[in-house]
Amino acid sequence: MTILDWHSSERPREKLLAQGAQSLSDAELLAIFLRVGVKGLSAVDLAQNLLDHFGSLHTLLNAEKAAFCQAKGLGDAKFVQLQAVLEMSRRHFESGLQKGDAMQAPNLVARFLEHQIGHQARETFGVLLLDQQHHLIHYQNLFTGTLNQASVYPREVLKIALQYDAAAVILAHNHPSGDPTPSQADIQLTAQLSQALQLIDIRTLDHLILGDKGRWSSLAELGKMP
Repeated sequence: MTILDWHSSERPREKLLAQGAQSLSDAELLAIFLRVGVKGLSAVDLAQNLLDHFGSLHTLLNAEKAAFCQAKGLGDAKFVQLQAVLEMSRRHFESGLQKGDAMQAPNLVARFLEHQIGHQARETFGVLLLDQQHHLIHYQNLFTGTLNQASVYPREVLKIALQYDAAAVILAHNHPSGDPTPSQADIQLTAQLSQALQLIDIRTLDHLILGDKGRWSSLAELGKMP
């Protein structure tokens, strides 16, 4: 049985149009991206097999080219198509932050950061550089460490902030473990950087920590900013 044999309410494309993208499972969303299945497998069945193979949608989307293209039903064309989709998504969120107050849209900031550092296998520290209205000027990854710790040098944070004439910053890093709960070391680092930036009249608005499966935490929302 192919997808065309399914009831229209169960077909991924028709379901999306009727109920919205949020109503679809990971396999159904991936099936729309794949468009067609392979011999003996519908697009949804193939999508589920791929999710089982990679372990999660997140891992599949961030797979290296060699691993991605070797999987059944994928290849160079799909890899190129996926990279274009991911880049459009990143630019979409970046554009929103350039036009609006980043502090009024923490979900948008988190989704933007997911594309920047959420997929990294090692702990990566970055900074959003903002103007007086908290619009995004520039984003920069600054440090990459081991799985558990990144060495962050205040002078480099100050240097990039001055280079872009930032009025404020939002700090960010990922937890490869998947748990976005801030550690005591995260809180201490935030205080250290905030103090250094304050000396040159640059405000530290927040420190976001990215986990897995779309999870994130905000030190500002948790009341842990200095």
